[in-house]
Amino acid sequence: MSEAQAVKLEAGWKAALADQFEQPYMQALGRFLREEKAAGKVIYPPGSLIFNALNSTPLAKVKVVIIGQDPYHGPGQAHGLCFSVLPGVPVPPSLQNIFKELQRDLNIEPPGHGCLQAWAEQGVLLLNTSLTVEQGKAGSHADKGWQTFTDRVIEVVNAREGHLVFMLWGAHAQSKQRLIDTTRHLVLKSAHPSPLSAYRGFLGNGHFRRANQYLQQCGLVPIDWRLPVFAAD
Repeated sequence: MSEAQAVKLEAGWKAALADQFEQPYMQALGRFLREEKAAGKVIYPPGSLIFNALNSTPLAKVKVVIIGQDPYHGPGQAHGLCFSVLPGVPVPPSLQNIFKELQRDLNIEPPGHGCLQAWAEQGVLLLNTSLTVEQGKAGSHADKGWQTFTDRVIEVVNAREGHLVFMLWGAHAQSKQRLIDTTRHLVLKSAHPSPLSAYRGFLGNGHFRRANQYLQQCGLVPIDWRLPVFAAD
């Protein structure tokens, strides 16, 4: 069985990215991850969720792309969607600021949890540029090949027919603008929602409203940015 056949990936993405899994860089990345796990290192997210962003948002349904950097590197946090954590996990500071801007921009109350799965299922691709990380070590897998893979993901999305919205928050995400045809797609840029930078232009950026206005202008159904409220255990 080839590397591509072994990966569990949504059919549209698998067809578009199959060649990447045969490339030397991806095979080296796979070996690296296996060796790290064999050495007893804890890697996030769990293996079954590494490609969760792609599996949650089929290629044909992508409307909005939000680009993050690393998965969260604390226990129980990362589940394969950038900025998102599962219900019951404390909402990280950057996501708290995202919710603040949603409330300011669209009067949407914070949902009391940090799970963004409902956005993903509506066509918001929540893509980290590195899809794995070692526990407690931010950026530890940034130079292992994921950047090449996720650059290709962005190129594939960019090449789709129609018009998309790319939200580039912070310098790292904005470095990916070179892969985007800004004559066909809406690119929204601001500071990162991190507490270190959110007050330098993230809060007040109006990106959620602007994204929906653009989607409507293009004849597409806007994103419902409200998140379901889960009952307490």
